[in-house]
Amino acid sequence: MGLPDAADEGTDTGSGLDESEFDEVAHRLLHGQRASHRSGIWWGLLGVTAFSFTLPFTRVALGGLSPLFIGSGRAVIAAALAALALALTRQPRPSGPQWLRLAVVAGGIVIGFPMLTSLALTTVPASHGAVVVGLLPGATAVMAVIRGHERPAASFWLFAALGAVVTVAFAAIEGGGLAGVGWADLLLFAAVIAAAIGYAEGGLLARELGSWQTVSWALVLAAPVMVLVAGAALVAEPPTADAAEWLAFGYLAAVSMFLGFFAWYRGLAIGPIARVSQVQLVQPVMGIAWAAIILHEPIGWTTIIGGSAVIGCAALAVRRRAGTP
Repeated sequence: MGLPDAADEGTDTGSGLDESEFDEVAHRLLHGQRASHRSGIWWGLLGVTAFSFTLPFTRVALGGLSPLFIGSGRAVIAAALAALALALTRQPRPSGPQWLRLAVVAGGIVIGFPMLTSLALTTVPASHGAVVVGLLPGATAVMAVIRGHERPAASFWLFAALGAVVTVAFAAIEGGGLAGVGWADLLLFAAVIAAAIGYAEGGLLARELGSWQTVSWALVLAAPVMVLVAGAALVAEPPTADAAEWLAFGYLAAVSMFLGFFAWYRGLAIGPIARVSQVQLVQPVMGIAWAAIILHEPIGWTTIIGGSAVIGCAALAVRRRAGTP
């Protein structure tokens, strides 16, 4: 038998496929990867959409429920749902070190953010809160950099710091000066930090435990404390809520605290995380829109300009991190 000629060698990939078949397989693989990335974006957007109703519905629930009960009671109901899901699916229990990390997640997204925002929204509009919470994507990126021991470019820190300055400036302008930055704004800033820590640690832990399992175990871990706080809140200030206020509270418990994280963490798990996390930048825009539609809050130019500036700085910070190897 003779040696194959050069023409035959040029059409053989060495794997049993000719050149056209190889190109078709490569195209299918690339198309499947892109489809998977699009799926992650859509799951992330679904989670962000669920979260965007949180501040407006908190304002609704405050009409007949105390902020302490809203912040703790929603966690109690979500924990019951989480315990049921974990039991039905027979999930293995976390290890000792994982429980400690779950405590960090619980402190941020189960206790810190709900309690602090509920207290803050007793005195500031939901649209104002949405602008301050617009700092969350940039803050989450900062916490992820710190937790992941990354070394991003100096421009990342520049835009992250600029976002914080812009947010403080917005709060000062709406409050009539730096003296007008009251305790409600400080509570919102603390809520952003708490949520950022919870998101960053939860994102890392979800790679080990699973996406929805992470938030479920965090809810179960915080349940004993939340039950005591909710009970004390009921005794101190009995509810006087109507049907609409109870429905808003039900949404906060079932969706904002539980089901929304299913979609959000699933999107992050599909990834790429750096790309999917940028979807969170639309949350303050949605929150401001829902505040205008549901609560009929007037949206002034300071809110529009402030929100745009905060979102822009957060977008630049997240993109700087996304570009870091």
